[in-house]
Amino acid sequence: MCTRFYINISDAELQDIVSAAENSALAKKFQTAGDPLCTSGEIFPTNVVPVIASSRAGRRSVFPMKWGYSLKGRSGKDRDSGRGSLLVNARAETAGEKVTFRDSWKSHRCIVPASHYFEWEHVHEGGHPQGSTGSIQKIKYAIQPKGSAITWLCGLYRMEDGYPHFVVLTRPPAEDIAFIHDRMPLILPEEKIADWIDPEKDPARIISSAVNDVVFEQV
Repeated sequence: MCTRFYINISDAELQDIVSAAENSALAKKFQTAGDPLCTSGEIFPTNVVPVIASSRAGRRSVFPMKWGYSLKGRSGKDRDSGRGSLLVNARAETAGEKVTFRDSWKSHRCIVPASHYFEWEHVHEGGHPQGSTGSIQKIKYAIQPKGSAITWLCGLYRMEDGYPHFVVLTRPPAEDIAFIHDRMPLILPEEKIADWIDPEKDPARIISSAVNDVVFEQV
């Protein structure tokens, strides 16, 4: 799962990405619609944030996008994740097969730049086993790739009512953080960004380069 991440614009590269999003016509369009661009701090589903994707001319570009695919009319059991009728994550293992994601998987891939993402470990207090009625303590962690100031989250996007919306891809966790949660976002090294957003490249091959070496701390 990935339902929170953080943007710290003290990093010069993130500043440039945020600036590009702020100066886009799409940011003004979102603003007019009541969805202002979020440029720093903790990011939540439904927020509009800077996202990297390929332009129509095939160049790496920055676009404001809204977090979450809408699933109007779906029942709770049909949602893989998300809040209400919003789908915010997609499983990397099956995205290419699911009707909701397969077109995006093939040709509409994106990178969501963040400083780190958050995940919660659920600890059952008093020795109560999983699934019992005992109280649960939620421990929040900030997680990012080791030695990197930016976390390049892999995503998919599509257009909804004239606006781009994205989801974050997830995968089984790296060994060091498996105790926190049984899923983690798919993160790529910076040198793989160009391949990931290129619609001519095979995403199934690119994900083999996913980052496994991460650091974490309780927050």
